[in-house]
Amino acid sequence: MKEYEHIETFNPKECLSGQISRINRLTATIFRKYISPFKVTNSQLTLLFILSKHNTLNQMQLSTIAKLEKSSLHRNIKRLVDSNYVSKADFPLLQLTNDGKKLVNTIIPEWEKAMTEIREIIGTEGESSIHQIHQNLISKT
Repeated sequence: MKEYEHIETFNPKECLSGQISRINRLTATIFRKYISPFKVTNSQLTLLFILSKHNTLNQMQLSTIAKLEKSSLHRNIKRLVDSNYVSKADFPLLQLTNDGKKLVNTIIPEWEKAMTEIREIIGTEGESSIHQIHQNLISKT
């Protein structure tokens, strides 16, 4: 028996987590190209988008929808509140401020450009596959 038999037989290129992480980094780079002038991160933009489609949410609801850990959610919400994009006036409920709504409205055309660029790269089949993978994972977790 070899001392490091597992190292010799495994192929890290087959790691699904690694592949998904690389896909995330590659797509995030494209989004940053369009979104960076607005001084928000991809995670913050996700939270802004979610809140733009709900009147109010508490942190637990927002965390569940965004699939963000509590510490990441708290850090991002703090930055959005400090930037006056999110209000905690009715805490524990969170909601977009008028500045937050203006920001989201302004970002959407740039977000659409990023979406177009990614769609051109991955094609219709790639997009369908991503939606299917997402749906499968969401339904099991």
